[in-house]
Amino acid sequence: MTACALAIPLAASWAAAPAAVQVQVVDERGMPVRDAVVELTPNGGWRGGTIRFGWKSAMAQKSVAFVPGTLVVAKGTAVAFPNLDSVRHSVYSFSKAARFEIDLYGRDQTRSHNFPIAGTVALGCNIHDQMRGYIRVVDTPFAGKTDQNGIIRLTGMPAGGYQLTVWHPRARTPGGELKRALAVGAGQGSQKIALKLK
Repeated sequence: MTACALAIPLAASWAAAPAAVQVQVVDERGMPVRDAVVELTPNGGWRGGTIRFGWKSAMAQKSVAFVPGTLVVAKGTAVAFPNLDSVRHSVYSFSKAARFEIDLYGRDQTRSHNFPIAGTVALGCNIHDQMRGYIRVVDTPFAGKTDQNGIIRLTGMPAGGYQLTVWHPRARTPGGELKRALAVGAGQGSQKIALKLK
């Protein structure tokens, strides 16, 4: 057991079917962790071409908050920042993966920014200090966020060796990340990951 995080294998049963891995992320009390980003990256990196996800590449400002609070996008994606509020916003980030500032803009206006570097981008608003949002830029199609039960199911990956990465802004690990090697076989597998949170 480490001081920061604990990874617990839950179960693994492989059969002759397309590979799928279900990951559940919980905190140290065993409670589900929602909106944790889970990534499975093939050893040697992704070489399968353009990555597309089934959700919008947009981080809105609504009710003086970033919506969604955490967005997963593929490396190289242009993210839209629509302002759905009646007040103006100015979006910025000082993160290593993306340093940028979008000048003030108003209701029903949209700005965009491209994210060519994988990593975590913490967002703020120069006008509203309480606004916090995160963009997780990934270089694998096998990625997404956990649901209210702390669960995500990743499918369609070929059998082989992978790096499993779990990221959450409150994780008490370097960069908010927990990484471990994972062997994926044909069929279905499950993992349970425990994170210590701030």
